[in-house]
Amino acid sequence: MSPGELLLLDAAVEQARKSLAEGGIPIGAAIGTPEGVVVALGHNLRVQTGDTTAHAETVCLRNAGRRRDWHRLVMATTLSPCAMCSGTAVLHRIPRVVIGEHETFMGREDWLREAGCSVEVAHDARCLELMRAFVRARPDLWDEDIGVPPAKPGA
Repeated sequence: MSPGELLLLDAAVEQARKSLAEGGIPIGAAIGTPEGVVVALGHNLRVQTGDTTAHAETVCLRNAGRRRDWHRLVMATTLSPCAMCSGTAVLHRIPRVVIGEHETFMGREDWLREAGCSVEVAHDARCLELMRAFVRARPDLWDEDIGVPPAKPGA
């Protein structure tokens, strides 16, 4: 991981902490140049807004607005991106995604790679601890976020 990519991951971690402080799911994202100049930030807003598509990566891309330079940017995210967010990165032809951790959730890194995206998993202790602590404290909310049905039938 380059120094610029580390700066983007640091910004994503701050976004994850912001989401947690707001009562949301601690996942953050940043998109910027390979040198670490941040173009846009985002954090998971599902809980805060009630929008099921408001994952950190998607919010980050929305915040970046209309652009023609996606193919030159790097996205950093604190957690392995789900199918929706991986698909969005592929759609925008983002060439590189830096992932904080993928132990608590393995998203569709395979889609990113199949589309020619360079993927680096940082195994960042900050990201791992944020998610482990959240999953322990709020397993119900975490299961809701990743689409795990309730344990009780009809719940």
